[in-house]
This record gives sequence, C-alpha cells and structure tokens, in this order.
Amino acid sequence: MTNIHEQAMSNVYQQVLQRLLSFFSRAERTALQLLIQRLGVAAGGMEQIGDFKVLAIQTGSRDSCFSLALLRAAQLTIASRSPATFHLRVATLRLSSTSPVALDNIHRTYSALFVYDDPRVEVLMVDNREVLPFDPLAPMTIEGREVERTHLLMVGHVRALDGPLDLWDNGYLATGEFWGQITRWKHGVDALICHDAPRQQKRFVEGLKRAAAKAGHDVSRHYAPGYEGLFPLLDDLGAHGYRRFYSEPGCQPWRPAQDFETCRRATLIDMHDLLVSNLEERWPLLTEFLGFRADELAAHLCDNDYSSLPVSAHVRGLHASFVQGRTYEEGVGEYLQRALVMMRRKQLPERLCDQAVETFGSPVAFTGQRARTVIELQRNMGLSEAQLVCLLFAPFVDSGTNLERFLRHCHPGMMVGLPDLHRAMQGHQVADQVMQWLTDVSGLPVNLVRALYRMKSLAVDEGRVARPAIGDAAPDPAKDHSSVPGETSAGG
Repeated sequence: MTNIHEQAMSNVYQQVLQRLLSFFSRAERTALQLLIQRLGVAAGGMEQIGDFKVLAIQTGSRDSCFSLALLRAAQLTIASRSPATFHLRVATLRLSSTSPVALDNIHRTYSALFVYDDPRVEVLMVDNREVLPFDPLAPMTIEGREVERTHLLMVGHVRALDGPLDLWDNGYLATGEFWGQITRWKHGVDALICHDAPRQQKRFVEGLKRAAAKAGHDVSRHYAPGYEGLFPLLDDLGAHGYRRFYSEPGCQPWRPAQDFETCRRATLIDMHDLLVSNLEERWPLLTEFLGFRADELAAHLCDNDYSSLPVSAHVRGLHASFVQGRTYEEGVGEYLQRALVMMRRKQLPERLCDQAVETFGSPVAFTGQRARTVIELQRNMGLSEAQLVCLLFAPFVDSGTNLERFLRHCHPGMMVGLPDLHRAMQGHQVADQVMQWLTDVSGLPVNLVRALYRMKSLAVDEGRVARPAIGDAAPDPAKDHSSVPGETSAGG
C-alpha cells in the first residue's frame, strides 16, 4: 500500500512540475537549470543533494511566492532525474502587520505547489518565538500580539529625539532574530535562499542595524555589504534582540528550546540574478497557477513587509498636527506628494497615481481614511491614537527631557502633575491616578516607563543608519533623490 501511495504522489508531483514548467518562459527554464547547478555546487555535488536542506522565507509577497515556485520546480526536477532531491524548509514570521491577504497568498501558493503533504518540505510559522506548523486560519496569539506591541513601543521611544519615528523598525529586528533562529531549528539548514535585489538587501540590513542600535546592540563593526554580512550581524544579535529593555528572565525564550542547535551552519545562496522575467511575464504564473492576489498600490510604495500605507500616512498627519503645529491634512498631503513623485519616477501606470490621490488626496478621503486607520491600529497593533502621539514625542527617555513639551502640546491639563510624573518614573510612590495616566497614555506598564526614563535616547549619528520609510519622515519631495521604495510588501 505504501508503494502504491508513493507512486501516486510521485505522479502528482510530476503533474505539478509539468504545469509549473508550462508557465515558464525560455529564460526562466534556463534560470531553473542554473539554480539546480547552484544548489548542486552548494551541496558538494549532486550525489550529496539528498542530504542538503535549504530555507526559504515566505512573506506572501509576489517575489517570495514566485521564488518559491522556482525553488519548488528545482526540487521536483532533481527528484525526476535522481534518486533523491534537496529538502526544503519554508517559514513565515507571524506579525501583527501580516495581513490576511498575505496569509491567503501563502496558503494558495503552498496548495498549488503541493508542499503540505510532501515529506521533503517543512512548512512552518513562528508566533511569539514558538515554531509551529503553518496554519493560515490560526489567529495570532494574544501573547504574541501584546509582546510585539510592547517591542514596537520600546524601540520607538529610544530613537534619536530629533529624529523621525521609524514605526516599522521593530519589524526589522523581529525578522532578523527570526532568520537567525529558524536556521538553527531542528538540526538547522545548510543554506538560506535569498531572492532580494541588492537594493532591497541594503535596505534590510541598514534597517536591521538601525533597529538593533536602538535595542542596545553594538553594530559599529564593519559588515560585508548586503546579505554577505547578514549572518555575522545575526550572530551578534543572538536570540535575545530585546534584552536592553527587559530585566531577567526577559522575553519568552525560543520554543521548543530543546530543538535549537547551539551553532548555525547555514550559508547564503543568492538567486536574485536568476529572477530574469519582469512582472508582466510572471503574472500568469502568479495569478493563474499560484492564485496570488495583490494590493498594487502597497506593492509599489511599501518599503518593507511590515509597513502599512494608511498607517504611514496617518503617522505623517499626526506628526504635522501635534509636533509641528500644522494640520493633519497638510501632513498627509505631503505624504501623498512624495508618493506621487516616487511613483512617476518609477513610471508606474497613471491609474495607480489616481488610486493614491483617491485614497489620500481629498478632505472626504482624509476623514474616512483616518477613522479606518485608527481602527486598524487598535485591532492589529493594540495602539490608540493617543499612544501613537505619545510615541511621536518620546517623552520618557533621557530622564523625561521631552515630557514638559509633550504635556504642553497634547495634555495641558496634566502640567500641574509634572513633578509627580517625574517622581513616579523615578520609582517613588505617587497617586494611583498618576500611575494610571502613565499607563494609559504610553500603552506600557509603569515598570517599562521607568526603564525608559533611565535610558538614553539614540545619539543622532547612531540613529541615521538608514532612510526611514516613506510615511515616517518629512523630506521635501522636490529635493528627495534617494532610491525609491522597494517592491515587496505583505500581500503586494
């Protein structure tokens, strides 16, 4: 019976491969052969390929879905020619910003490629540092959502006080920690597959270094550019990327603890140069075979897999109205103008520009979009608008340097309680109402507000590791000649 089942599954895999190949152009078929050669060399020869395991990170973006299809084609092609093929680990990090669209894209891709029941493929996700089988229907755990919210707030509060709020920095740090640990799980992997362009690699590493510096890590030593220097950086971060913020025992340990190897043995295999087709050529494979669905506007404008366009625009509007003394509409308008400059520089279809204007560019759109974004922030991140405004001012670090300014701008009725607020953060006993106000306005327990009070903000020169996301800074669009945002995003 087992032999019959194996033969049946072999026929299924052969059909999947043939259908996959039918969507490949001649250039993509050539790229597939080059990928097979590259994997064979990395394994030490095709005769060793059966003992070789590679890791692919899956975010639900169009590039990660397409790259997995190419990698799966390589795995099944080798299996059709040889007694054995390489093993594949596919892993997803569950974050609050992981959209249902992204999870659906991942699930449809896995189903189309028949990876769920293939013993040569591990399909995993990580929620709150626990490695689990991938389940697109499982909600993110309450504990995981709360821990991520706390991480986001702590990382945001210790930025340079005169610097922009990089709301998505925690995503870089969480992803870096995830990559470093999932390569060590269950005897580890031999290689991490990379499909990011050099520009995307540079942005990720710089974002990770910026976030790591905020979390108290020394990232001053020289690392090789791009992902060539990624593993040394991840090794320096280790399994406790947030230890600056918490006393022992600190964060939840990675689990199951006994399943993690002490040392990493993975190397890097870069396949970006093998992604030879353009988006139009890939679209039939993505949509007809993998069932991919995209938010085109987010796909072209988001800097990373964690950011949300509405939230980025909202942050810009809040910064203008609360910090700069202008209007919310002016801030969102600047966001829109910079977005349009970048979209036209990339020669995107005018319909996408029109969509951006429709989303962010009218008084009616402002009101409705702001209300929807407030709901999104509360639902996905557990953040109220008041807590986000507090984060913009970062009033607790450096012994409360910005506290008086924050109160004058946002909570003038609390000015009379300024001395008591300082006493509370210094650890003295004060009225319960003062303690409750600190918790409500910050979104943090008092012990962590006190920890921030004792911390130094990031020095200005340390904080300028990488350009912030499109919605989190306020450069003049006419003067901004930096590289345009990346093309990967959750669901894009």
